[in-house]
Amino acid sequence: MTSVRPAASASLTDHLRHWAGHRPQQRAFSHVDFPDSAPTGVHRALGWRALDTRARAVADRLVQVTSPGERAALVLPQGLDYAAGFLGCLYARVIAVPLFGPQLPGHEGRLAAVLADCEPACLLSDSETARAMDEFVRERGLPEVPVVPIDQLPVQRGGFIDTGASSAAPAPDDIAYLQYTSGSTRSPAGVMISHANVVANARQAIDAFIADPEAATTVGWLPLFHDMGLVLSIAAPVVGGFPSVLMDPAAFLQDPARWLRLLGSYEGTVSAAPNFAYDYCVARTDPGLVDELRLDRVRVLINGSEPVRAGTVDRFHTTFGPAGLDPAVHCPAYGLAEATVFVTATARDEPPSAVACRADALTEGRIEETPDEGAAVLVPCGAPVGQELRIVGADGAVLPEGRVGEIRLRGPNIGLGYWKRAGLTAETFGFGAAGDWLRTGDLGALHDGRLLVTGRLKDVLIVDGRNHYPQDIEETVQTAVALIRRDHLAAFGVTRADGVGEELVVVAEHRRDTEPTPDDTRNAERVVRAAISARHGLRLGALLLVPPGSVPRTSSGKVSRAAARARFLGGGFGPR
Repeated sequence: MTSVRPAASASLTDHLRHWAGHRPQQRAFSHVDFPDSAPTGVHRALGWRALDTRARAVADRLVQVTSPGERAALVLPQGLDYAAGFLGCLYARVIAVPLFGPQLPGHEGRLAAVLADCEPACLLSDSETARAMDEFVRERGLPEVPVVPIDQLPVQRGGFIDTGASSAAPAPDDIAYLQYTSGSTRSPAGVMISHANVVANARQAIDAFIADPEAATTVGWLPLFHDMGLVLSIAAPVVGGFPSVLMDPAAFLQDPARWLRLLGSYEGTVSAAPNFAYDYCVARTDPGLVDELRLDRVRVLINGSEPVRAGTVDRFHTTFGPAGLDPAVHCPAYGLAEATVFVTATARDEPPSAVACRADALTEGRIEETPDEGAAVLVPCGAPVGQELRIVGADGAVLPEGRVGEIRLRGPNIGLGYWKRAGLTAETFGFGAAGDWLRTGDLGALHDGRLLVTGRLKDVLIVDGRNHYPQDIEETVQTAVALIRRDHLAAFGVTRADGVGEELVVVAEHRRDTEPTPDDTRNAERVVRAAISARHGLRLGALLLVPPGSVPRTSSGKVSRAAARARFLGGGFGPR
Protein backbone atom coordinates (compact mmCIF):
# COMPACT_ATOMS: atom_id res chain seq x y z
CA MET A 1 0.00 0.00 0.00
CA THR A 2 1.42 3.41 -0.98
CA SER A 3 2.30 5.81 1.82
CA VAL A 4 2.10 8.89 -0.46
CA ARG A 5 -0.32 11.38 1.04
CA PRO A 6 -1.88 14.66 -0.11
CA ALA A 7 -0.36 17.99 0.89
CA ALA A 8 -1.37 19.54 4.21
CA SER A 9 -3.28 22.29 2.34
CA ALA A 10 -5.40 19.80 0.37
CA SER A 11 -9.20 20.02 0.62
CA LEU A 12 -11.46 17.09 1.43
CA THR A 13 -12.18 16.51 -2.27
CA ASP A 14 -8.45 16.76 -3.07
CA HIS A 15 -7.95 13.88 -0.62
CA LEU A 16 -10.80 11.90 -2.16
CA ARG A 17 -9.38 12.39 -5.64
CA HIS A 18 -5.93 11.35 -4.37
CA TRP A 19 -7.10 8.05 -2.88
CA ALA A 20 -9.24 7.32 -5.94
CA GLY A 21 -6.07 7.55 -8.00
CA HIS A 22 -3.68 5.77 -5.63
CA ARG A 23 -5.98 3.15 -4.06
CA PRO A 24 -8.84 2.77 -6.54
CA GLN A 25 -10.00 -0.72 -5.51
CA GLN A 26 -9.28 -0.54 -1.78
CA ARG A 27 -12.42 -0.61 0.36
CA ALA A 28 -13.34 2.94 1.32
CA PHE A 29 -16.86 3.14 2.76
CA SER A 30 -19.17 0.27 3.76
CA HIS A 31 -22.75 0.28 4.99
CA VAL A 32 -24.18 -2.56 7.03
CA ASP A 33 -27.94 -3.11 6.93
CA PHE A 34 -29.83 -5.46 9.23
CA PRO A 35 -32.95 -6.71 7.40
CA ASP A 36 -35.20 -9.22 9.15
CA SER A 37 -33.17 -8.91 12.37
CA ALA A 38 -30.08 -10.44 10.73
CA PRO A 39 -27.45 -10.56 13.52
CA THR A 40 -24.39 -9.98 11.32
CA GLY A 41 -26.00 -7.72 8.73
CA VAL A 42 -25.68 -7.29 4.98
CA HIS A 43 -22.59 -5.39 3.87
CA ARG A 44 -22.36 -3.07 0.83
CA ALA A 45 -19.02 -1.45 0.06
CA LEU A 46 -17.48 1.12 -2.27
CA GLY A 47 -13.80 1.39 -3.17
CA TRP A 48 -12.16 4.80 -3.33
CA ARG A 49 -12.64 5.15 -7.09
CA ALA A 50 -16.29 4.10 -6.87
CA LEU A 51 -16.94 6.55 -4.02
CA ASP A 52 -15.28 9.34 -5.99
CA THR A 53 -17.36 8.48 -9.06
CA ARG A 54 -20.58 8.53 -7.00
CA ALA A 55 -19.67 11.91 -5.50
CA ARG A 56 -18.91 13.33 -8.95
CA ALA A 57 -22.29 12.09 -10.22
CA VAL A 58 -23.97 14.07 -7.44
CA ALA A 59 -21.89 17.12 -8.38
CA ASP A 60 -22.90 16.68 -12.05
CA ARG A 61 -26.55 17.05 -11.03
CA LEU A 62 -25.95 19.85 -8.54
CA VAL A 63 -24.29 22.15 -11.09
CA GLN A 64 -27.48 21.84 -13.16
CA VAL A 65 -29.88 22.91 -10.38
CA THR A 66 -27.76 25.11 -8.08
CA SER A 67 -24.96 27.65 -8.12
CA PRO A 68 -21.79 27.74 -6.01
CA GLY A 69 -22.53 29.06 -2.54
CA GLU A 70 -26.15 27.92 -2.53
CA ARG A 71 -27.26 25.26 -0.07
CA ALA A 72 -28.19 21.62 -0.64
CA ALA A 73 -29.88 19.85 2.29
CA LEU A 74 -29.16 16.15 2.79
CA VAL A 75 -32.47 14.57 3.82
CA LEU A 76 -31.92 10.85 3.38
CA PRO A 77 -31.11 7.79 5.50
CA GLN A 78 -27.65 6.92 6.78
CA GLY A 79 -25.59 5.07 4.19
CA LEU A 80 -23.32 5.23 1.15
CA ASP A 81 -25.58 7.66 -0.69
CA TYR A 82 -25.35 10.09 2.23
CA ALA A 83 -21.54 10.06 2.08
CA ALA A 84 -21.55 10.50 -1.71
CA GLY A 85 -24.09 13.32 -1.44
CA PHE A 86 -22.02 15.22 1.10
CA LEU A 87 -18.80 14.87 -0.90
CA GLY A 88 -20.64 15.73 -4.11
CA CYS A 89 -21.72 19.05 -2.59
CA LEU A 90 -18.08 19.87 -1.87
CA TYR A 91 -17.08 19.00 -5.44
CA ALA A 92 -19.78 21.35 -6.80
CA ARG A 93 -18.87 24.12 -4.31
CA VAL A 94 -22.41 23.95 -2.95
CA ILE A 95 -22.82 24.35 0.81
CA ALA A 96 -23.95 21.01 2.25
CA VAL A 97 -26.50 20.97 5.07
CA PRO A 98 -26.38 17.52 6.75
CA LEU A 99 -29.89 16.74 8.00
CA PHE A 100 -32.31 13.81 8.18
CA GLY A 101 -35.54 12.75 6.54
CA PRO A 102 -39.04 13.38 7.91
CA GLN A 103 -39.15 9.78 9.16
CA LEU A 104 -37.07 10.64 12.25
CA PRO A 105 -39.80 10.67 14.92
CA GLY A 106 -40.22 13.68 17.15
CA HIS A 107 -37.97 16.01 15.15
CA GLU A 108 -40.26 17.19 12.34
CA GLY A 109 -40.40 20.70 13.80
CA ARG A 110 -36.61 20.95 13.94
CA LEU A 111 -36.28 19.75 10.34
CA ALA A 112 -38.77 22.37 9.16
CA ALA A 113 -37.05 25.12 11.16
CA VAL A 114 -33.61 24.29 9.77
CA LEU A 115 -34.87 24.10 6.18
CA ALA A 116 -36.51 27.50 6.60
CA ASP A 117 -33.28 28.91 8.05
CA CYS A 118 -30.79 27.56 5.49
CA GLU A 119 -33.04 28.17 2.43
CA PRO A 120 -31.75 25.26 0.32
CA ALA A 121 -31.70 25.42 -3.46
CA CYS A 122 -32.34 21.68 -3.59
CA LEU A 123 -32.87 18.63 -1.39
CA LEU A 124 -30.67 15.55 -1.76
CA SER A 125 -32.72 12.47 -1.00
CA ASP A 126 -33.24 8.89 -2.16
CA SER A 127 -36.11 7.26 -4.03
CA GLU A 128 -37.81 6.05 -0.87
CA THR A 129 -37.65 9.39 0.93
CA ALA A 130 -38.28 11.76 -2.01
CA ARG A 131 -42.08 11.48 -1.99
CA ALA A 132 -42.22 11.93 1.79
CA MET A 133 -40.05 15.06 1.46
CA ASP A 134 -42.36 16.52 -1.20
CA GLU A 135 -45.31 16.04 1.15
CA PHE A 136 -43.37 17.41 4.12
CA VAL A 137 -42.42 20.59 2.24
CA ARG A 138 -46.02 21.21 1.13
CA GLU A 139 -47.54 20.50 4.55
CA ARG A 140 -45.09 22.83 6.30
CA GLY A 141 -45.50 25.63 3.77
CA LEU A 142 -41.81 25.61 2.84
CA PRO A 143 -40.56 26.82 -0.57
CA GLU A 144 -40.70 23.99 -3.11
CA VAL A 145 -37.27 23.21 -4.54
CA PRO A 146 -35.94 20.31 -6.65
CA VAL A 147 -35.68 16.99 -4.80
CA VAL A 148 -32.78 14.97 -6.21
CA PRO A 149 -32.87 11.19 -5.53
CA ILE A 150 -29.16 10.36 -5.33
CA ASP A 151 -29.71 6.65 -5.87
CA GLN A 152 -31.18 7.31 -9.35
CA LEU A 153 -28.34 9.42 -10.70
CA PRO A 154 -26.43 7.96 -13.65
CA VAL A 155 -22.87 7.08 -12.69
CA GLN A 156 -20.18 7.43 -15.34
CA ARG A 157 -16.50 6.95 -14.71
CA GLY A 158 -14.87 10.39 -14.57
CA GLY A 159 -18.20 11.98 -15.39
CA PHE A 160 -17.94 15.26 -13.43
CA ILE A 161 -18.97 18.23 -15.55
CA ASP A 162 -16.54 21.14 -15.15
CA THR A 163 -18.88 23.95 -16.19
CA GLY A 164 -19.09 27.59 -15.12
CA ALA A 165 -18.00 28.54 -11.63
CA SER A 166 -17.95 24.91 -10.50
CA SER A 167 -14.67 24.36 -12.35
CA ALA A 168 -12.77 26.40 -9.76
CA ALA A 169 -11.48 24.72 -6.62
CA PRO A 170 -12.97 25.99 -3.35
CA ALA A 171 -10.93 28.45 -1.33
CA PRO A 172 -9.88 27.24 2.14
CA ASP A 173 -12.18 29.79 3.82
CA ASP A 174 -15.21 29.01 1.62
CA ILE A 175 -18.08 27.43 3.55
CA ALA A 176 -18.10 23.65 3.07
CA TYR A 177 -21.21 22.90 5.14
CA LEU A 178 -23.56 24.17 7.82
CA GLN A 179 -23.47 22.09 11.00
CA TYR A 180 -26.68 22.79 12.86
CA THR A 181 -26.32 22.61 16.61
CA SER A 182 -28.42 20.10 18.49
CA GLY A 183 -30.47 22.79 20.17
CA SER A 184 -30.06 21.51 23.75
CA THR A 185 -29.96 25.04 25.16
CA ARG A 186 -31.39 27.21 22.35
CA SER A 187 -33.00 26.99 18.93
CA PRO A 188 -30.73 25.30 16.34
CA ALA A 189 -28.14 27.53 14.70
CA GLY A 190 -26.06 26.64 11.66
CA VAL A 191 -22.31 26.76 12.31
CA MET A 192 -20.43 27.69 9.14
CA ILE A 193 -17.62 25.14 8.71
CA SER A 194 -15.04 26.01 6.07
CA HIS A 195 -13.12 23.61 3.85
CA ALA A 196 -10.00 24.38 5.92
CA ASN A 197 -11.87 23.84 9.22
CA VAL A 198 -13.03 20.32 8.42
CA VAL A 199 -9.64 19.13 7.15
CA ALA A 200 -7.90 20.65 10.18
CA ASN A 201 -10.27 18.93 12.59
CA ALA A 202 -10.01 15.63 10.74
CA ARG A 203 -6.22 15.82 11.09
CA GLN A 204 -6.53 16.69 14.79
CA ALA A 205 -8.80 13.69 15.33
CA ILE A 206 -6.38 11.41 13.47
CA ASP A 207 -3.47 12.69 15.55
CA ALA A 208 -5.44 12.09 18.75
CA PHE A 209 -7.09 8.75 18.08
CA ILE A 210 -5.31 6.90 15.28
CA ALA A 211 -1.75 5.71 15.77
CA ASP A 212 -1.42 4.23 12.28
CA PRO A 213 -3.86 5.29 9.51
CA GLU A 214 -2.61 2.38 7.41
CA ALA A 215 -4.10 -0.06 9.95
CA ALA A 216 -7.29 1.68 11.11
CA THR A 217 -11.01 1.35 10.43
CA THR A 218 -13.74 3.57 11.83
CA VAL A 219 -17.03 1.91 12.76
CA GLY A 220 -19.87 4.33 13.37
CA TRP A 221 -23.58 4.41 14.13
CA LEU A 222 -23.67 8.07 15.15
CA PRO A 223 -25.89 10.03 12.74
CA LEU A 224 -24.01 11.60 9.86
CA PHE A 225 -25.95 14.82 10.46
CA HIS A 226 -24.28 14.94 13.89
CA ASP A 227 -20.90 16.69 14.13
CA MET A 228 -18.95 13.70 15.52
CA GLY A 229 -20.63 11.27 13.13
CA LEU A 230 -19.74 13.43 10.13
CA VAL A 231 -16.09 14.04 11.06
CA LEU A 232 -15.25 10.57 12.39
CA SER A 233 -17.13 8.56 9.74
CA ILE A 234 -16.60 10.72 6.63
CA ALA A 235 -14.02 13.49 6.98
CA ALA A 236 -11.29 11.68 8.93
CA PRO A 237 -11.38 8.51 6.75
CA VAL A 238 -11.20 10.64 3.57
CA VAL A 239 -8.27 12.65 4.94
CA GLY A 240 -6.49 9.59 6.38
CA GLY A 241 -7.27 7.20 3.53
CA PHE A 242 -8.62 4.44 5.80
CA PRO A 243 -11.94 2.54 5.63
CA SER A 244 -15.19 3.68 7.24
CA VAL A 245 -18.00 1.28 8.22
CA LEU A 246 -21.46 2.79 8.70
CA MET A 247 -24.60 1.46 10.36
CA ASP A 248 -27.92 3.13 11.06
CA PRO A 249 -28.52 4.62 14.54
CA ALA A 250 -31.85 2.79 14.71
CA ALA A 251 -30.06 -0.52 14.15
CA PHE A 252 -27.90 0.21 17.19
CA LEU A 253 -30.88 1.13 19.36
CA GLN A 254 -32.74 -2.02 18.32
CA ASP A 255 -29.78 -4.23 19.24
CA PRO A 256 -26.47 -2.74 20.47
CA ALA A 257 -24.84 -6.15 20.00
CA ARG A 258 -24.75 -5.34 16.28
CA TRP A 259 -22.30 -2.52 16.96
CA LEU A 260 -20.25 -4.68 19.31
CA ARG A 261 -19.91 -7.40 16.66
CA LEU A 262 -18.79 -4.85 14.06
CA LEU A 263 -16.21 -3.44 16.47
CA GLY A 264 -14.59 -6.85 16.59
CA SER A 265 -14.77 -7.47 12.83
CA TYR A 266 -11.83 -5.24 11.89
CA GLU A 267 -8.28 -4.66 13.06
CA GLY A 268 -7.53 -1.26 14.56
CA THR A 269 -11.16 -0.29 15.10
CA VAL A 270 -11.94 3.28 16.16
CA SER A 271 -15.47 4.29 17.16
CA ALA A 272 -17.37 6.85 19.21
CA ALA A 273 -20.55 7.02 21.24
CA PRO A 274 -22.12 9.24 23.90
CA ASN A 275 -21.90 8.13 27.51
CA PHE A 276 -25.45 6.73 27.61
CA ALA A 277 -24.69 4.31 24.79
CA TYR A 278 -22.07 2.45 26.82
CA ASP A 279 -24.57 1.92 29.65
CA TYR A 280 -27.13 0.90 27.03
CA CYS A 281 -24.78 -1.81 25.74
CA VAL A 282 -24.36 -3.20 29.25
CA ALA A 283 -28.10 -3.21 29.93
CA ARG A 284 -29.24 -4.62 26.59
CA THR A 285 -26.56 -7.18 25.67
CA ASP A 286 -27.09 -10.87 26.44
CA PRO A 287 -24.21 -11.97 28.74
CA GLY A 288 -23.91 -15.12 26.63
CA LEU A 289 -22.82 -12.99 23.66
CA VAL A 290 -19.64 -11.79 25.36
CA ASP A 291 -17.82 -15.04 24.59
CA GLU A 292 -18.52 -14.53 20.86
CA LEU A 293 -17.04 -11.02 20.64
CA ARG A 294 -13.49 -10.14 19.50
CA LEU A 295 -13.00 -6.80 21.21
CA ASP A 296 -9.23 -7.22 21.42
CA ARG A 297 -9.16 -5.67 17.95
CA VAL A 298 -10.57 -2.35 19.19
CA ARG A 299 -8.05 0.46 19.52
CA VAL A 300 -10.16 3.49 20.57
CA LEU A 301 -13.68 3.98 21.91
CA ILE A 302 -14.35 7.70 22.19
CA ASN A 303 -16.78 8.72 24.93
CA GLY A 304 -18.15 12.22 24.49
CA SER A 305 -21.08 14.64 24.01
CA GLU A 306 -22.33 14.24 27.60
CA PRO A 307 -20.63 14.26 30.98
CA VAL A 308 -18.49 11.10 30.97
CA ARG A 309 -19.34 9.09 34.07
CA ALA A 310 -16.70 6.98 35.81
CA GLY A 311 -19.33 4.39 36.74
CA THR A 312 -20.26 3.94 33.09
CA VAL A 313 -16.64 3.30 32.11
CA ASP A 314 -16.25 0.76 34.92
CA ARG A 315 -19.48 -1.08 34.08
CA PHE A 316 -18.63 -1.30 30.38
CA HIS A 317 -15.18 -2.75 30.98
CA THR A 318 -16.37 -5.14 33.67
CA THR A 319 -18.95 -6.49 31.22
CA PHE A 320 -16.84 -6.65 28.05
CA GLY A 321 -13.34 -7.12 29.44
CA PRO A 322 -13.75 -10.92 29.07
CA ALA A 323 -14.17 -10.32 25.31
CA GLY A 324 -10.61 -8.99 25.18
CA LEU A 325 -11.42 -5.28 25.57
CA ASP A 326 -8.39 -3.36 26.83
CA PRO A 327 -9.38 -0.73 29.45
CA ALA A 328 -7.00 1.72 27.81
CA VAL A 329 -9.10 1.90 24.63
CA HIS A 330 -11.82 3.94 26.38
CA CYS A 331 -11.09 7.56 25.50
CA PRO A 332 -13.05 10.36 27.22
CA ALA A 333 -13.20 13.40 24.95
CA TYR A 334 -14.73 16.85 24.66
CA GLY A 335 -15.95 18.73 21.62
CA LEU A 336 -18.67 20.92 20.13
CA ALA A 337 -20.03 21.90 16.72
CA GLU A 338 -18.56 25.41 16.85
CA ALA A 339 -15.08 23.81 16.86
CA THR A 340 -16.13 21.52 13.96
CA VAL A 341 -16.31 18.88 16.70
CA PHE A 342 -13.11 17.54 18.27
CA VAL A 343 -11.27 19.53 20.98
CA THR A 344 -9.63 17.33 23.64
CA ALA A 345 -9.01 13.65 24.29
CA THR A 346 -7.09 11.48 26.70
CA ALA A 347 -3.84 10.06 25.36
CA ARG A 348 -3.98 6.80 23.43
CA ASP A 349 -3.29 3.70 25.55
CA GLU A 350 -3.93 5.63 28.76
CA PRO A 351 -6.72 4.08 30.87
CA PRO A 352 -9.46 6.53 31.92
CA SER A 353 -9.02 8.04 35.34
CA ALA A 354 -11.29 9.92 37.73
CA VAL A 355 -10.88 12.92 40.00
CA ALA A 356 -12.84 12.85 43.27
CA CYS A 357 -13.60 16.47 44.14
CA ARG A 358 -14.94 18.06 47.30
CA ALA A 359 -18.57 18.80 46.44
CA ASP A 360 -18.71 22.01 48.48
CA ALA A 361 -15.55 23.35 46.84
CA LEU A 362 -16.90 22.52 43.38
CA THR A 363 -20.05 24.56 44.02
CA GLU A 364 -17.74 27.48 44.80
CA GLY A 365 -15.73 27.00 41.59
CA ARG A 366 -12.69 25.12 42.90
CA ILE A 367 -11.27 21.68 42.19
CA GLU A 368 -10.07 20.13 45.44
CA GLU A 369 -9.39 16.40 45.53
CA THR A 370 -10.66 14.37 48.46
CA PRO A 371 -10.74 10.68 49.46
CA ASP A 372 -14.02 11.17 51.31
CA GLU A 373 -17.30 9.49 50.40
CA GLY A 374 -19.80 11.79 48.78
CA ALA A 375 -17.19 13.35 46.49
CA ALA A 376 -18.17 14.70 43.08
CA VAL A 377 -16.38 12.42 40.60
CA LEU A 378 -15.20 13.98 37.35
CA VAL A 379 -13.56 12.14 34.44
CA PRO A 380 -10.71 14.06 32.73
CA CYS A 381 -11.21 14.59 29.00
CA GLY A 382 -7.53 15.00 28.21
CA ALA A 383 -5.66 17.85 26.52
CA PRO A 384 -6.32 19.76 23.29
CA VAL A 385 -4.70 18.57 20.07
CA GLY A 386 -3.69 21.18 17.48
CA GLN A 387 -5.56 24.01 19.20
CA GLU A 388 -5.39 26.24 22.29
CA LEU A 389 -7.65 26.05 25.35
CA ARG A 390 -7.98 28.28 28.37
CA ILE A 391 -10.37 28.73 31.30
CA VAL A 392 -11.81 32.22 31.81
CA GLY A 393 -13.67 33.79 34.74
CA ALA A 394 -16.78 35.96 34.59
CA ASP A 395 -14.57 39.05 34.30
CA GLY A 396 -12.70 37.65 31.30
CA ALA A 397 -9.49 36.97 33.21
CA VAL A 398 -7.66 33.70 32.54
CA LEU A 399 -7.98 31.38 35.55
CA PRO A 400 -5.22 29.16 36.95
CA GLU A 401 -5.42 25.37 37.20
CA GLY A 402 -8.01 24.13 39.62
CA ARG A 403 -10.47 27.00 39.09
CA VAL A 404 -13.79 26.53 37.28
CA GLY A 405 -14.72 28.95 34.50
CA GLU A 406 -15.83 29.07 30.89
CA ILE A 407 -13.88 26.96 28.40
CA ARG A 408 -12.55 29.06 25.52
CA LEU A 409 -10.80 27.85 22.38
CA ARG A 410 -8.65 29.03 19.49
CA GLY A 411 -7.38 27.05 16.49
CA PRO A 412 -7.72 26.29 12.76
CA ASN A 413 -10.80 24.13 13.40
CA ILE A 414 -12.94 26.93 14.88
CA GLY A 415 -15.89 27.64 12.56
CA LEU A 416 -16.59 30.88 10.74
CA GLY A 417 -19.62 31.80 12.84
CA TYR A 418 -23.37 31.19 12.68
CA TRP A 419 -25.34 31.30 9.44
CA LYS A 420 -27.29 34.59 9.19
CA ARG A 421 -26.68 35.41 12.88
CA ALA A 422 -24.13 38.19 13.02
CA GLY A 423 -24.96 39.20 16.59
CA LEU A 424 -24.67 35.69 17.99
CA THR A 425 -21.49 35.16 15.95
CA ALA A 426 -19.85 38.24 17.46
CA GLU A 427 -20.93 37.22 20.96
CA THR A 428 -19.77 33.60 20.70
CA PHE A 429 -16.85 33.57 18.28
CA GLY A 430 -15.35 36.86 19.46
CA PHE A 431 -14.58 38.13 15.97
CA GLY A 432 -13.10 41.59 16.28
CA ALA A 433 -12.26 41.06 19.95
CA ALA A 434 -8.75 40.58 21.26
CA GLY A 435 -7.52 37.13 20.40
CA ASP A 436 -10.73 35.90 18.74
CA TRP A 437 -11.33 33.11 21.27
CA LEU A 438 -14.45 30.95 20.92
CA ARG A 439 -16.79 31.15 23.90
CA THR A 440 -18.02 27.59 24.30
CA GLY A 441 -20.69 28.19 26.92
CA ASP A 442 -19.29 25.17 28.76
CA LEU A 443 -17.81 25.25 32.25
CA GLY A 444 -14.67 23.39 33.21
CA ALA A 445 -11.26 23.49 34.84
CA LEU A 446 -7.74 22.35 34.08
CA HIS A 447 -6.32 19.75 36.46
CA ASP A 448 -2.81 18.40 35.90
CA GLY A 449 -3.02 19.79 32.38
CA ARG A 450 -6.21 17.85 31.57
CA LEU A 451 -9.69 19.26 31.05
CA LEU A 452 -12.45 18.56 33.55
CA VAL A 453 -15.88 19.51 32.14
CA THR A 454 -18.32 20.47 34.87
CA GLY A 455 -21.42 21.47 32.88
CA ARG A 456 -23.18 23.95 30.63
CA LEU A 457 -23.13 27.59 31.72
CA LYS A 458 -26.83 28.00 30.89
CA ASP A 459 -27.81 24.83 32.76
CA VAL A 460 -26.16 25.68 36.08
CA LEU A 461 -28.54 26.19 39.00
CA ILE A 462 -27.50 29.03 41.30
CA VAL A 463 -29.00 28.68 44.76
CA ASP A 464 -27.85 30.89 47.64
CA GLY A 465 -24.86 31.99 45.56
CA ARG A 466 -23.59 28.44 44.97
CA ASN A 467 -23.39 26.63 41.63
CA HIS A 468 -25.07 23.25 41.26
CA TYR A 469 -24.62 21.15 38.13
CA PRO A 470 -27.75 19.41 36.86
CA GLN A 471 -25.96 16.27 35.66
CA ASP A 472 -24.71 15.67 39.21
CA ILE A 473 -28.24 16.05 40.60
CA GLU A 474 -29.59 13.71 37.90
CA GLU A 475 -27.00 11.08 38.82
CA THR A 476 -28.04 11.33 42.48
CA VAL A 477 -31.71 10.91 41.56
CA GLN A 478 -31.32 7.95 39.22
CA THR A 479 -29.03 6.20 41.69
CA ALA A 480 -31.46 6.70 44.58
CA VAL A 481 -34.62 5.42 42.87
CA ALA A 482 -34.55 2.15 40.94
CA LEU A 483 -37.76 2.74 38.96
CA ILE A 484 -36.26 5.79 37.16
CA ARG A 485 -34.80 5.18 33.69
CA ARG A 486 -31.10 5.97 33.59
CA ASP A 487 -30.22 9.06 31.55
CA HIS A 488 -33.89 9.86 30.88
CA LEU A 489 -34.36 12.71 33.34
CA ALA A 490 -33.82 16.45 33.50
CA ALA A 491 -33.01 18.67 36.48
CA PHE A 492 -33.55 22.41 36.15
CA GLY A 493 -34.41 25.49 38.15
CA VAL A 494 -37.62 27.52 38.09
CA THR A 495 -38.44 30.78 39.84
CA ARG A 496 -39.94 30.19 43.27
CA ALA A 497 -43.56 31.12 43.90
CA ASP A 498 -42.45 34.02 46.12
CA GLY A 499 -40.22 35.31 43.33
CA VAL A 500 -37.08 35.00 45.44
CA GLY A 501 -34.47 32.75 43.86
CA GLU A 502 -34.90 29.38 42.17
CA GLU A 503 -36.17 26.00 43.27
CA LEU A 504 -35.15 22.63 41.90
CA VAL A 505 -37.45 20.57 39.68
CA VAL A 506 -36.65 17.07 38.39
CA VAL A 507 -38.67 15.45 35.61
CA ALA A 508 -37.84 11.75 35.29
CA GLU A 509 -39.16 8.93 33.14
CA HIS A 510 -40.06 5.72 34.92
CA ARG A 511 -38.79 2.40 33.55
CA ARG A 512 -40.75 0.75 30.78
CA ASP A 513 -41.40 -2.36 32.86
CA THR A 514 -43.07 -0.42 35.69
CA GLU A 515 -46.35 1.43 36.19
CA PRO A 516 -45.87 3.48 39.38
CA THR A 517 -48.76 3.68 41.82
CA PRO A 518 -49.47 6.87 43.80
CA ASP A 519 -47.65 5.26 46.73
CA ASP A 520 -44.64 4.54 44.48
CA THR A 521 -44.58 8.17 43.39
CA ARG A 522 -44.80 9.53 46.94
CA ASN A 523 -42.09 7.16 48.13
CA ALA A 524 -39.82 8.11 45.18
CA GLU A 525 -40.21 11.81 45.98
CA ARG A 526 -39.43 11.18 49.65
CA VAL A 527 -36.25 9.24 48.79
CA VAL A 528 -35.12 11.78 46.19
CA ARG A 529 -35.78 14.70 48.53
CA ALA A 530 -33.59 13.11 51.22
CA ALA A 531 -30.81 12.15 48.76
CA ILE A 532 -30.62 15.63 47.21
CA SER A 533 -30.63 17.29 50.61
CA ALA A 534 -27.84 15.05 51.91
CA ARG A 535 -25.72 15.07 48.75
CA HIS A 536 -26.16 18.62 47.48
CA GLY A 537 -27.61 20.63 50.36
CA LEU A 538 -30.60 21.52 48.18
CA ARG A 539 -34.34 21.49 48.75
CA LEU A 540 -36.34 19.67 46.07
CA GLY A 541 -39.23 21.71 44.75
CA ALA A 542 -40.89 18.92 42.76
CA LEU A 543 -40.24 15.47 41.31
CA LEU A 544 -42.42 14.47 38.37
CA LEU A 545 -42.46 10.83 37.27
CA VAL A 546 -43.54 10.70 33.63
CA PRO A 547 -44.03 7.88 31.09
CA PRO A 548 -41.13 6.68 28.89
CA GLY A 549 -40.48 8.99 25.96
CA SER A 550 -41.79 12.11 27.73
CA VAL A 551 -38.52 13.91 28.48
CA PRO A 552 -37.54 15.85 25.34
CA ARG A 553 -34.27 15.03 23.63
CA THR A 554 -32.27 16.67 20.87
CA SER A 555 -31.81 15.05 17.44
CA SER A 556 -28.43 13.77 18.63
CA GLY A 557 -30.02 11.97 21.60
CA LYS A 558 -29.11 14.33 24.44
CA VAL A 559 -31.70 15.33 27.04
CA SER A 560 -32.79 18.92 26.39
CA ARG A 561 -33.12 20.52 29.81
CA ALA A 562 -34.22 23.83 28.27
CA ALA A 563 -37.07 22.11 26.42
CA ALA A 564 -38.00 20.13 29.53
CA ARG A 565 -38.14 23.33 31.57
CA ALA A 566 -40.28 25.06 28.95
CA ARG A 567 -42.67 22.09 28.80
CA PHE A 568 -42.92 22.03 32.60
CA LEU A 569 -43.69 25.75 32.80
CA GLY A 570 -46.29 25.34 30.07
CA GLY A 571 -48.03 22.50 31.88
CA GLY A 572 -46.94 19.98 29.28
CA PHE A 573 -46.19 17.31 31.89
CA GLY A 574 -49.57 17.65 33.57
CA PRO A 575 -50.34 18.96 37.05
CA ARG A 576 -47.60 18.96 39.69
